[in-house]
Amino acid sequence: MCTMIAERAAIEGVGKGTAGWFAVDRVNVTFDHPFEFAAEHALCIDFVNEAMGPGARVAVEMTRESARSLIDAIETALERGRDA
Repeated sequence: MCTMIAERAAIEGVGKGTAGWFAVDRVNVTFDHPFEFAAEHALCIDFVNEAMGPGARVAVEMTRESARSLIDAIETALERGRDA
C-alpha cells in the first residue's frame, strides 16, 4: 500500500546530473514505493531545480537503515564543522 508520505524543503546548493552541475533549490523527501530500488518501501530524496524542468534532478532511493546512517553522518559533519 502507498504511504503517500512526502515532505518538501527549500534549499540552496548545487547537484551534478548527466549534463553537469546545476543549482538546486528544492528537496523532495518521500517514504513510499521506490521507482528503481528493489524494496517494498524506501526513503527517496530528490534534489531539484523546478525552473529547469525534470532533467535538473538528482534522485536517491535507500533503505530506512541507510537513511538513518545518512542522518547520523550529516549531523556529525555539521557538528564537526560548526566552528569552521
